[in-house]
Amino acid sequence: MSKTEIITSKDGSHTLFVPELNEHYHSTNGAVQESIHVFIEAGLHQISCRKINILEFGFGTGLNAFLTAIHKKDHEIHYHSLEKYPLDQKLLSQLNYGNFFEGKHKELFEQLHLSKWEKENRIEDNFYLNKQKVDFKKVILQQQYHLIYFDAFAPEIQPKLWTKEIFKKAYQALLPGGILTTYCAKGIVRRTMQDIGFNVERLAGPPGKREMIRATKPQ
Repeated sequence: MSKTEIITSKDGSHTLFVPELNEHYHSTNGAVQESIHVFIEAGLHQISCRKINILEFGFGTGLNAFLTAIHKKDHEIHYHSLEKYPLDQKLLSQLNYGNFFEGKHKELFEQLHLSKWEKENRIEDNFYLNKQKVDFKKVILQQQYHLIYFDAFAPEIQPKLWTKEIFKKAYQALLPGGILTTYCAKGIVRRTMQDIGFNVERLAGPPGKREMIRATKPQ
């Protein structure tokens, strides 16, 4: 089996390349830029309530959780992330996210990965993380969320994670007015979300990508 490789994207931040899938974890046009554009600006910054419950499909490198903790402002964040195949800690320790921004963020990035799975951990003031090792298709979600980050591998790589069944589960897990945001803007994905009941917007994508999707559960 080929080894997962660390790649430097165009904004200087790392991403991972998986040879078996011929796929990267993030955009090679800028890993951090993509995550900020898709999940922080189009997602987190659209939620006004002080206490925010976030669900993430795909913990991966932990980049989205890391950026959310950095950009949480005065919000209290309860972050629940689903990941079937956690990455090796040795590989994660080589990623440059902790040193990418000004300030003391290296310890924060390390804490996200060293925190225990299957329980909620207090990472820092007003940021709590619960990492769950589970298959998206089998998970039973017992709470509701203001925001969902949908960051699975692309539909052509993992089509079983972009089905009506999965998006129905996401829809039911959202509070009325809640948002789901994803980098993917494929027509079949958009139509599937609309069939379930989401109000779907096509927004300008991050560098290197024309569009992305933000879906809202009606009030």
